[in-house]
Amino acid sequence: MQNLLDPAILFFVFGVLAGALKSNLEIPPAISKFLSLYLLMALGLKGGFALAQSGMSAAVLVSLAAAILMAFIVPALGYQVLKNRVSRFDAAAIAASYGSVSAVTFVTAMQYLDANNMSPGGHMAVALVVMESPAIIMAVLLANTLRHAQLGAGSVSVSGGAAVATVGGPVAGPSLGKILHESFTDGAHLLLLGAMAVGYLSGETGKAVMAPFSSDLFKGMLAFFLLDMGLAVAKNFSSVRGRSPFLIAYASIGPVVHAAIALAISMLLKLPAGDAALLMVLSASASYIVVPAVLRYAIPEANPSLYFGLSLGVTFPLNILFGIPLFAYIASRVLT
Repeated sequence: MQNLLDPAILFFVFGVLAGALKSNLEIPPAISKFLSLYLLMALGLKGGFALAQSGMSAAVLVSLAAAILMAFIVPALGYQVLKNRVSRFDAAAIAASYGSVSAVTFVTAMQYLDANNMSPGGHMAVALVVMESPAIIMAVLLANTLRHAQLGAGSVSVSGGAAVATVGGPVAGPSLGKILHESFTDGAHLLLLGAMAVGYLSGETGKAVMAPFSSDLFKGMLAFFLLDMGLAVAKNFSSVRGRSPFLIAYASIGPVVHAAIALAISMLLKLPAGDAALLMVLSASASYIVVPAVLRYAIPEANPSLYFGLSLGVTFPLNILFGIPLFAYIASRVLT
């Protein structure tokens, strides 16, 4: 309940309600983009300052290894669960979305954990970046395997709900090198890493100088951005209506299962409670920005409204409203 009464979360709820009422309230796209870049820059600075204080230790490397492990487990598990329920291209795309991470969920979780004295290590900003790409790479390789299995004249694929005939071979997707380049040089993630490097190099002096920017403004900017995200969620409700109950259940329950696996790994590796809570949140989140943008061209046979609608229309609001406080509570009880 405390999380629901947080001003930033209340603005998210307000945005959903305003969108559901068909209000003409909107945040201009340029401002929305600025807000997201500000949040990632501020978060990167905070992470860099914290990392400068703690240093790069064996514990830091263990946490990052756990993040990379989860980035492979989640999409592999998701594909196995979904491959007999939807087309295998759709299964690969959905698995990639859920195997990757949501930067907005990450930012919101960091704010929540900081407010509840469970601040994760600064290195967890790196975890966000390294967890983005493995799922995309796995999905693209899987899609290429499926295309080769469909070799032959007259094979038919489905893209965005429309049948597309392919003659004489599979649909050619972008090269793996291009996918890797887009994943690792995505502007938002590059800004996060760059800001983290600046924070690390400037240390305590930089922290004092940048405090009005990276700390004092952060909460208000987050509230403004979550208002915009609430409006976006309301607009995407229609893409979820009529979907298979199994897919809705996967989008609702699957993230909890992923978080449980992350908790088990955290217990095994004896991660700090803050790192474990954030790893659970990241494992439970789903990408609705970077991954859909890449998959639209990498796996054109998959239906974008399916993987985008489930991640933004179902999983994102559930994590923002309930998942973050639940995972933080469990990690604090189990690991402290």
